Amino acid sequence: MSVEFGLLGEVRAQAGGVAVDLGHARQRCVLAALLVEPNRPQALDVLIERVWGERPPRQARNTLYGYLYRLRQALGEVHAGIDRTAGGYLLPVDEDSVDLHRFRSLVRGAAALGDEEALAQVESALALWRGQALGGVDGEWVESVRRTLEQERWQAVLHRNDLALRLGGHDALVAELPALSAEHPLDERLAGQLMLALYRSGRQADALGRYQEIRHRLAEELGADPGPLLRKLHQQVLEGEQAVATRTPTPRQLPSVSRLFAGRADQLARMDKALAAGDAPALAVVGAAGVGKSTLVLHWAHRALDRFPDGQLHADLRGFDPAGPPVSPSAVLRRFLEALGVPAGSAPAEPDAQAALYRSLVAGKRMLVVLDNARDAEQVLPLLPGNGGCTVLITSRHRLTGLAAGHGFPLLDLEVLPDDDARELLARHLAEQRLREEPEAVEDLLRWCAGLPLALGLVAARATVHPGFPLDALVVELRAAEGWDAGEASTSLRAVFTTSYRVLPPEAARAFALLGVAPGPDIGLPAVAALLALPVPRVRELVRHLETVHLVRQHAPGRYRMHDLVRTYAAERAEAEYPDEVAPALGRVIDAYAKSGLAAENVLYPYETPAAVGPAEPDPAITDEATALSWLTTEYPSLLAAQDAAARLGLTPAVLRLAWALDTFQRRQGHFEDQLAVWRAALAAADEPGQRALAAWRLGAALARAGELAESERHLDDALTLSRESADVSAEANVHQALAWVRERHGDDATALHHGISALDILRELGVPMREAHALNQAGWYAAKVGDLTRAQRWCEDALEICRRHGDRDAEARTLDSLAYIAHLGGRYDDAIPYYEAALAGFEDAGAAYDYADTLERLADSLAAAGHAERARSSLGTALSMFRDQHRQSDVDRLEQRVS
Repeated sequence: MSVEFGLLGEVRAQAGGVAVDLGHARQRCVLAALLVEPNRPQALDVLIERVWGERPPRQARNTLYGYLYRLRQALGEVHAGIDRTAGGYLLPVDEDSVDLHRFRSLVRGAAALGDEEALAQVESALALWRGQALGGVDGEWVESVRRTLEQERWQAVLHRNDLALRLGGHDALVAELPALSAEHPLDERLAGQLMLALYRSGRQADALGRYQEIRHRLAEELGADPGPLLRKLHQQVLEGEQAVATRTPTPRQLPSVSRLFAGRADQLARMDKALAAGDAPALAVVGAAGVGKSTLVLHWAHRALDRFPDGQLHADLRGFDPAGPPVSPSAVLRRFLEALGVPAGSAPAEPDAQAALYRSLVAGKRMLVVLDNARDAEQVLPLLPGNGGCTVLITSRHRLTGLAAGHGFPLLDLEVLPDDDARELLARHLAEQRLREEPEAVEDLLRWCAGLPLALGLVAARATVHPGFPLDALVVELRAAEGWDAGEASTSLRAVFTTSYRVLPPEAARAFALLGVAPGPDIGLPAVAALLALPVPRVRELVRHLETVHLVRQHAPGRYRMHDLVRTYAAERAEAEYPDEVAPALGRVIDAYAKSGLAAENVLYPYETPAAVGPAEPDPAITDEATALSWLTTEYPSLLAAQDAAARLGLTPAVLRLAWALDTFQRRQGHFEDQLAVWRAALAAADEPGQRALAAWRLGAALARAGELAESERHLDDALTLSRESADVSAEANVHQALAWVRERHGDDATALHHGISALDILRELGVPMREAHALNQAGWYAAKVGDLTRAQRWCEDALEICRRHGDRDAEARTLDSLAYIAHLGGRYDDAIPYYEAALAGFEDAGAAYDYADTLERLADSLAAAGHAERARSSLGTALSMFRDQHRQSDVDRLEQRVS
């Protein structure tokens, strides 16, 4: 029977919802002491000090034995009980069964999520609190832990408030924050949140009054003034700046840092010195794999968080990932821009323009940018924020001498841990008493681990899982694994991997090996289940076992990663020991990605799934646009890797299915480079006419968006021929629509209309209303451009009726824009204006900023023609501003000439 332990309130244990009798306060204090640091042996002297403090009673040891005995009796029928080990007493638990550790896991995991999901997760974490932590017990140790936990809870509350404000939840916070403010009258971050909530609720005077209140309190009680962030917010509210209501989000992307960190005092001091001065301080930490570069950087970063009030950006560049190529700078820039408030799909497509926008957004801000695991200087250079106050930290296995020489980056060469620091790190994992009992074995282990934190962590995890396991036996295993040659780091690591792997249960060993060949930088539980052909509950148990022995890491709730070196070793084991399983396992996980991806695509674009792709089956986890976009965002790198793996394995249907699964998402999110690569791969893999037609059509459309019109038209002509040869009229209609757009870009509106009508004639017969609506609107647009306003009006009115009947807001807005354009061409300017205004409202609802700007310029034309000169100038000015934000330089140049 599973047991749930509670520390965030009265100390308690429940089995099947029934309370377990834990006895009096001091006995419950013993349980709390075992649970606060889970699965780590606690020496008897440590437990005595935690229960009684510095002056325990004379019979404390015997009394403690009694407490432990009675706790064993209470838990014995519902739990494995309390173990006595060489290092002390240990209560084996699943950390998820202890509310404190579930709280911490939820809060840490929220950092990797979007705002809506993060808010829900932080609120779930806060809901675990039932009252004062460690309720019902007391003592010096209890009070110390209680203070720490209360501070963690308070930071989670403040983070929850920030998320709620970013999501427009100011009305609810206006009701809640005054009471919190009364409890924490000097907390400047809380004061700023209340000011912002009041201001956004239209209560500017109350917001200013709150600032004066905290200013007086700080002066009277601390003799201090408000900090710079609060003063800046006060000035914005005072001036009534619109920016206050829509302020740029503050990214908090740093991964959590391991609690088990030792040594590196000299290196931390050097980092402090190097990063203390200058307008744009920067540092590259370089060194061998497994030496602890990322851990050092993250430890320093978390220690210095108060230096970066404007946020922290983090990217794993995967420079040495055995599963795939390094992450492109463009992909990182897109993620950074989204974190900085640039809506997905609104960022410029060109990498140079992305980098320019990124540098503009971070200019003058006190931010930290961590670029982890860089391959070379070329990968890093586009991601540097430039001068203006940001701090940059880079890690790499290469020395990045070009970066140091050409850009003045100081380098910190990270060596292996010296003996004393390595011993301290091992002691952080294992009880000091255990190390004292086997000094020779400890010396052998330290020599074998060669000062590599990765090796030390794996060896310690192996010893911790089996607390009664003699350390000397580990040394024997290491010798047997590779031969006694601890002087070479790579040899040492291979031996450590081997000893960890050999003791895995058979099913866990298979899981570990096959995870080494899984596509993508990380993997979620459903994908692991497909890879292993096992049910999710069993997979969860296996992965938890691998996590316990440090062979995998759960970097976000339900998502797992391996260190690059561990993954390489796992893949070797898969090829050596499970050669007949590798291809089937990859086929299963690729099919799982394709199936869920098609379900997501079918939610985003439900009007068509080409015959060459095959049917799209629903996924119960993907039910609407929000869940579809969330799933695609999370799985995007793995989907790209899965398509690459499918191409290498010759799985042509999967290559096509994954390309189609990504198509709408890539178009909306602006992943144009990736979209070109995905459809080039699909065309290269296609071996049937229908497959080649599909790939040529989508590649041609992607090339047209990229401005490569000549190559686009070649592929679209091929697609048209193939579609006709295979009598696939639906595909033929698609190609006609793409060719119409290309011919318009050439200025050939008559041929564009011909293609539009050809598509319309086909789609009218297919019986898919929304596809017919798209064709009616497109044909109507081109008819208007060639002067056939009667047909244009009729077609677009028919399209509008279908769009409204099916509730497609984006398509409705496009059609309203066409009807406005038709009215303008016909001289009916007063009719065009409300059409344009309705189209703008629709584009705003759909988040279509690109189309909004185009429509705004056309609205200005109608306003000017109708005699509304001032409104026309205002619309043109806003359109120009949007063109600049979208880095549409040709449109900027054209419009600047109009308004000059």
